[in-house]
Amino acid sequence: MKDHTDISALMTEMGEKARAASAELAFASAERKHAALVAAADAVWKRRAEIVEANAKDLEFGSEKGLSAAMMDRLMLDEGRIRGIVDGLLAIASQTDPVGETIAEWDMASGLHIRRVRTPLGVVGVIYESRPNVTADAGALCLWAGNAVILRGGSESFHSSSAIHACLVEGLKAANLPEAAIQLVPTRDREAVREMLHMTDTIDVIVPRGGKGLVGLVQREARVPVFAHLEGICHIYVDKAADADKARAVVLNAKTRRTGICGAAECLLVHRDIADTLGQQIVDDLKAAGVEVRARGLDGSVEAADDDFGTEFLDMIIAAKVVDNIDEAIDHIRRFGSSHTEAILTEDDDAAARFFQRLDSAILMRNASTQFADGAQFGMGAEIGIATGKMHARGPVGAAQLTSFKYLVEGDGTTRP
Repeated sequence: MKDHTDISALMTEMGEKARAASAELAFASAERKHAALVAAADAVWKRRAEIVEANAKDLEFGSEKGLSAAMMDRLMLDEGRIRGIVDGLLAIASQTDPVGETIAEWDMASGLHIRRVRTPLGVVGVIYESRPNVTADAGALCLWAGNAVILRGGSESFHSSSAIHACLVEGLKAANLPEAAIQLVPTRDREAVREMLHMTDTIDVIVPRGGKGLVGLVQREARVPVFAHLEGICHIYVDKAADADKARAVVLNAKTRRTGICGAAECLLVHRDIADTLGQQIVDDLKAAGVEVRARGLDGSVEAADDDFGTEFLDMIIAAKVVDNIDEAIDHIRRFGSSHTEAILTEDDDAAARFFQRLDSAILMRNASTQFADGAQFGMGAEIGIATGKMHARGPVGAAQLTSFKYLVEGDGTTRP
């Protein structure tokens, strides 16, 4: 690894290169972008042994740092997950090119014809932790939306991210697109993050993807606009009208499929009318699967403490509570949620409608696992993260959300009285 002693100069140079690349990407054809992503996918698969070898170094580093089992799971790459990276690149390449898409158009009495069309944001800075697949997802999505991107991966995934990034650059070269379209910060030095947050001349938006500490730092210190991606404190409310088989399957999947992702359920709320029956069955299912259930009003593993509610465990732990009715469940979610993803399990249409109407999280689900909170599962190919803010981007951020818009106005010698 090259030693970069002047981090400010390094980041300034990267920003300038990204800005220049973004000017060319803004009008790059869908065919060239498609070719770049297909070539990158081919490179990832051909070099999968190198990527696994690089990942082994990161896993050793993570083990020495004492990363939790969930964090190590996020970090780990095997051939199956590398195939997932390849599939994600190809899925993005198969999407409709968002750049230049007409969002709306209309005619005015003055004779003007006005179109609102999608246009790239410019340069995106992505700061993320642990998961090396974000290197491919974020790089590909930004490219597809016509943006240059500067990626700053976590120190834990340094080698894996570098190996994947090399494949993305190979794709850019194959398509005759500027190599600076996708850049990876080549140092673990945290000063690079602080520099990115202040690069208002060259970065148009920052996307933080990680834990509360990272996102909090970015929101406090960034001078560049930020797409907020807060914790995934996801709730599941089991209504009195829930179907027992559906509810048991969904809750178990939502908690245990992968505990280390932001869409994992962290709190179970159960209607009092079914607490002793279906509610307890669900708790018993979780306990049998090895989940520690910190409960109130249910026979869990241990009694829940106050701070268990509103905690993102990212582990085989879930908070659980009995509520008197749907409105108490809604109030609990408003108080302890992070506006990420909430689910209601019910066969009652009115209850589902009330849940959907009165909560304003980025994703609301009915009778479905919160683990579906994922851009690929939404048909976006991949995601750059789940945005929990309310400005511009919300929910899974795919290529379309990485664009802004401009107005194209046509007249015929039209003048204003």
